[in-house]
Amino acid sequence: MARQVIYTFKGKTKTIAFSYDIHHDLYEAAAQAEGIDLKKFLAMEQQVALTSKKGAKAEKEFRKTEFARFGFTSIKFVREDDEV
Repeated sequence: MARQVIYTFKGKTKTIAFSYDIHHDLYEAAAQAEGIDLKKFLAMEQQVALTSKKGAKAEKEFRKTEFARFGFTSIKFVREDDEV
């Protein structure tokens, strides 16, 4: 079954196809769909990871804050209910 990502960018909700063969995670897939260059973001995220304790929330909070700054309010996988 193909995975899908649903996200809201600047007030508009969109759904895109997702594959781990192409993207590292759903955030990168959504950014690519909107044409956002993540080179500087990924470099800074790596610095945050290197300077924070393993398991700390710093990386997750950095990602959440920066994607909100880009204009994303929600990014998640589409969940399909199993049919009985």
